[in-house]
Amino acid sequence: MSTLHALLPSLAHVCANPAFMGWLAKGDRLSQVNDARATLLRELFHFAGDHVPAAALRHLCHGDDAATGAWLCADPVWVRSEPTAARLMAWPLDVSTGEAEALAAALRPLFGDAGAPLSIDTPSTWCLHLLHGAPRAEFRAPADALGADLVECLPAGDDGRAWRRLFNETQIVLHAHPVNAARIAAGKRPVNALWFWGASALPGSVEAGVHTVASVDDVVRGLAKLGGAVRVEPLPDALEAALRSGPALLDLDIPDHADDATEWLAHFRRWLRERRFDAIAITFADGERFCVRHAHRLRFWRKT
Repeated sequence: MSTLHALLPSLAHVCANPAFMGWLAKGDRLSQVNDARATLLRELFHFAGDHVPAAALRHLCHGDDAATGAWLCADPVWVRSEPTAARLMAWPLDVSTGEAEALAAALRPLFGDAGAPLSIDTPSTWCLHLLHGAPRAEFRAPADALGADLVECLPAGDDGRAWRRLFNETQIVLHAHPVNAARIAAGKRPVNALWFWGASALPGSVEAGVHTVASVDDVVRGLAKLGGAVRVEPLPDALEAALRSGPALLDLDIPDHADDATEWLAHFRRWLRERRFDAIAITFADGERFCVRHAHRLRFWRKT
């Protein structure tokens, strides 16, 4: 069966659209899942290990040394200090290339001395090369930590002590950096911390369950690259030409574009009507899942 697997923002982003909800109602509602993005990726891409190796996969899309050792995401973020706590308030941040280079230049001696050289994959996605192997500390993904007290999110215990120290020392370096002074003067959020997460090495091999991937996420594109025969297409220009046959992944869970998700309803309807796909499996970022098939168009009695 040829299935289009579509990853969308949370269900709340389409609830106000009667047409979209009516279309979903004609399909089958599936069991809700936790960590929807990771769950779907593990279903579509088979590889060893318990976690999606985010740092190594991201770096694979930008460097030729991703297969050497372990990696850790070190993304620029904004942390807000409060009278009794500090909280992660913004990730990802809109950072220019020049800003990223200037900030990273100030931080590289710190991380070089720690045995974890700092690299810039994109202006808003950075990484550390862990020369001494992957840490044992537990890291929390920034999407899961937004708004939470840092005490609850930073690596805990003896294994996390070195990373808590690096987190604090990074804040000290960034606090008075001229780039942040300019960002604040321009009404932008400062880059006052780096968020560590996604520690990993590349898996030895990846078996892909889709033929085509359309995503701007380097984690997804890295999996597709390791999957060998998978064709990676950009969003949205090449999508129509790419989704010709075979199972595919369409990643629409894109930061700052959540409200655009309903605009794809016409495409979904047409692709089913033309039998481009036998089914469209929708996974929402909050874990809600639906499957709409070609024959479900006859379920006229089903309402939102």
